[in-house]
Amino acid sequence: PQDWLLCYFGFLNTSKGGEVLINSLAHLVQQGRPAHLLMIGGQVGSSDPTNRRYLAHVHEQIAQLALQDRVHWTGFVSPTEVSAHFLAADLCALPYQDGAGRSRGSLMAALAHRLPIVTTQPHDPLPGFRDGVNLRFTPPADAAALAGAVTDIMTNPALRLRLTAGARALSEQFTWPALAAQHTALFNACLAQRSG
Repeated sequence: PQDWLLCYFGFLNTSKGGEVLINSLAHLVQQGRPAHLLMIGGQVGSSDPTNRRYLAHVHEQIAQLALQDRVHWTGFVSPTEVSAHFLAADLCALPYQDGAGRSRGSLMAALAHRLPIVTTQPHDPLPGFRDGVNLRFTPPADAAALAGAVTDIMTNPALRLRLTAGARALSEQFTWPALAAQHTALFNACLAQRSG
C-alpha cells in the first residue's frame, strides 16, 4: 500500500517519451521514493518496425539503471484487465515528446479512468485542459520535472484529490453522449446559417 504505482498505457515509440519515463523512475528511486511503473498493454504494434528497436533500447536502459524489479509489463490484456490495471495505479505518466493532445488515445483512456495525470505541455492550448486543475503539465524530455511532478502529487493528498476530481469532470466532455451533443449543435448551427 505504501508503494507509488505509476502507470503508462499504450505502445512504445520515440514520440511517447519512454526513455524520459524510465529516467524519471530512476530519479524517484534515487531519491528513495517507493515508485514502481506499470506498463499497461502490448509493448509495440506491428505497423512500424522501428518501434521494436526502440523497445529494445528502453529494455537496455531499464537494465542499465537496475530497474527491472520496478518496471512491470502486463502485455496484451482484455479491456476489463486494462481498466483493472488503471484503477490499481496511483497516477498515469504520459511524457509525449510532442506534447499532449486530444488525438492521444492513452490520454483519453487515463481521463476516462479518472486518474491524476502527468503529461507534457501541449504545443497549442487545449481548451478545458488546465495545469494543476485536471492534470499536471511538464516540459517535454525533462525526466527531472516529471519526477518532481509525480512527487508533488504523491506527497500532497489535496493536489491528488483536485486532479482526480478535475480528470473526472474533464472526462465528461469526451463521453459518447457529450460528443453526440457537440456534433448535433454544430450541425444545427450550420443548418441555421445556411437557411438564414
